[in-house]
Amino acid sequence: MFFSQAGARPRMWEASPSEHKKWVEVFKACDEENKGCLSRENFKVAVVMLFGYKPSKIEADAVMSSVDPNTSGILLKEFLDIVRKKKEAQLYWNEIRHIFTAFDRHYRGYLTLEDFKKAFKQVAPKLSERIILEVFRDICSS
Repeated sequence: MFFSQAGARPRMWEASPSEHKKWVEVFKACDEENKGCLSRENFKVAVVMLFGYKPSKIEADAVMSSVDPNTSGILLKEFLDIVRKKKEAQLYWNEIRHIFTAFDRHYRGYLTLEDFKKAFKQVAPKLSERIILEVFRDICSS
């Protein structure tokens, strides 16, 4: 939460050629009728194959509402863009989880003010304690 409020954004990430090939193969495997696009249900199957979870109704609705209404589903180019964005988000949250875990030395699932201060002393030693306290309070009141 702190990182998103501070304005951090996922970096642009490019798939390796083998990963890109895998995404295309999954698209083709899920395009059962060879229409060149995925229906809502086929999209869900593709997400399960690539990410290991079934998208919620809300996620599927959001994806389908972004599709060109003149097509009968998600085109390959759109699919690849969606998958790339999902992969970027996954990597971003994994990075945040890793950083948080590094500072949660007692494995409590939360950071105390003391944990927070120690973390900032390591990553931003010149930052004043007053600012660290203000940031901590802002996060806790959110």
